[in-house]
Amino acid sequence: MGELVLVRHGETQWTVTGRHTSRTDLPLTPNGEEQARALVPLLTGLHIAYALTSPLERARQTAKLAGLGNALVDSDLREWDYGGYEGVTTHDIRRERPDWDLWTDGVVPGPDGRPGETAAEVGARADRVLARIGAALADNGSGDVVLVAHGHFLRVLTARRLGLPPADGALFQLATGTVSRLGLEHGRPVLTEWNRLP
Repeated sequence: MGELVLVRHGETQWTVTGRHTSRTDLPLTPNGEEQARALVPLLTGLHIAYALTSPLERARQTAKLAGLGNALVDSDLREWDYGGYEGVTTHDIRRERPDWDLWTDGVVPGPDGRPGETAAEVGARADRVLARIGAALADNGSGDVVLVAHGHFLRVLTARRLGLPPADGALFQLATGTVSRLGLEHGRPVLTEWNRLP
């Protein structure tokens, strides 16, 4: 049985400053490019059945630089849509909403008909991804499945893979340029490695 391997994209200018980044299509910083290249040794030894990446540039760049140039684009792997909080830091949001928490309070609507997403809506996307890769993960000979995506989305996907509600993704801090793995123990999904740096 293969493992589910999660790769969070490398650093961008907005991850450095703590700005919520969903649809804004930022490239990696030079440091982010180095983070992505440094992932090669962590991924080289895997028997990869297939790899999927978010359509956003930072994830596609990471996949390519990490040696996953043939990763297929899956639009469900895009980041949580932050609506009106796109480009805004948690610190700035809490000036107006002191107790605000993304996981429980969600986002405010953004411009241009972009209402943002709830944790449940992100969870529904994660469930679709898990359904699509389920057969490959269940096949003993197929190998690992690698997903290259974004911090909040991968945290929600982890919660869903472990049978938890989407908002429990709050329990899984995830740094840029890291590899995490989910496998099985006695038929039950478990974390086998988390937030591994090269």
